[in-house]
Amino acid sequence: MQTSQENTGNAGVNAGLNTLERRIDLSLPLAAIDQDVSQRLKHLARTVKMAGFRPGKVPFKMVAQQYGHEARSEAIGAAIEKMFGDKVREQKLRVVGYPRFEPKNAADESLLEFSAVFEVYPEVALGDVSGREIEKPGLSVTDAEVDKTIEVLRQQRVSYNAAGRPAASGDRVVIDFVGRRNGEPFSGGEGKDFAIVLGGGRMLADFEAALTGMAADEEKTFELTFPADYQAQDLAGQTVSFEVKVKTVEAPQLPALDAEFAKSLGVADGDLDRMRDEVRANLEREVKKRLNERIKNQVMEALLAVNPIPVPNALIEAESRQMAQAALRDLEARGMSAKNVPVEPSWFTEQAKRRTTLGIILSELVKDKGLAAKPEQTRAVIDEFAETYEDPAEVVRWYYSQPERLAEAEGLVMENNVVDWMLANAKVKETSISFDELMGNAK
Repeated sequence: MQTSQENTGNAGVNAGLNTLERRIDLSLPLAAIDQDVSQRLKHLARTVKMAGFRPGKVPFKMVAQQYGHEARSEAIGAAIEKMFGDKVREQKLRVVGYPRFEPKNAADESLLEFSAVFEVYPEVALGDVSGREIEKPGLSVTDAEVDKTIEVLRQQRVSYNAAGRPAASGDRVVIDFVGRRNGEPFSGGEGKDFAIVLGGGRMLADFEAALTGMAADEEKTFELTFPADYQAQDLAGQTVSFEVKVKTVEAPQLPALDAEFAKSLGVADGDLDRMRDEVRANLEREVKKRLNERIKNQVMEALLAVNPIPVPNALIEAESRQMAQAALRDLEARGMSAKNVPVEPSWFTEQAKRRTTLGIILSELVKDKGLAAKPEQTRAVIDEFAETYEDPAEVVRWYYSQPERLAEAEGLVMENNVVDWMLANAKVKETSISFDELMGNAK
């Protein structure tokens, strides 16, 4: 078997937009294929079973008639695979995915000729990051942030009791309502025993404003004009009328800041000081996580900017398929049937391209700068994860007993090492950030 004399097996860049596509011409002598087919059939004849014959006694001609096509396909496939593998190793090509084999019209009738078309990994010449600026925001958790978080936790545990007065902002009202357009009810404009917290923003502001000041058992009809950019296009900009009956008006009741509240947060003895310490510790972990994420995002963007590389389509397509499958699994985990949901891999192409590009760049950077995760670093990250659980030792054992979980921790350590390397080699600008902005509460 040999490569085509015209190409001598050399891989060349295929014309087109994909600069990572390569093509190798392969030639297979038919005599060698025929010899391999004969050997395969002889081996098969020793054990093949056919009606009327004992195993191993089936005439070779009958074996060839029934299994010859299959044996020939296997022989050609094995020969192409071996030749392709030899040429790839010889030329030290880093192949992505599986090659596409295309038959050619052989000038020599004693040969079978094919072209192997495939993609290779890009060559990455790491760019200079010294001119890139990374903002490093800082934030210390103070008593004010602890107080604000405890207040949020109280709001999450609010209860409602009969108000005995007209509805005000913050109250929960339960209503029946019917919306009419041109005198006729419209789709989605009717509700029974519908609960709304006034000021919560669940309904249009004008709708909530009309309920404010109404008392239990009171009825009212009012007009409302939907915004021009309303999500239901058939209602956008339309004026309708609503008939509303308020059934109950309930005032919010925040839980007292006492031992029972502390116990509801997992503080077994109800100690308020211990509760504050735990809230502070959780806040500090969350603040640290979010600050690191902000820095990491900047680092990844900087690496993409200084390392513009082509990306193999095969990798992008594979990542897109994985992301689509993950989206379907997420729907199922939320209790939704994903059977008939048309989640297309093409929806994730841009995200997949970014992930794939970063994966290639990070792999090269980690190898070039020696940034792989060390065992002690991985253990430190796992210990940090585990300390938030009731039995940290069990969590640590779980990580080390699950290879995929351990790989996730190692990947996180590797990313942290990349961030540390970047902060040591790029321009770092120390900045401050408010608690609300960091937590996404800023308006």
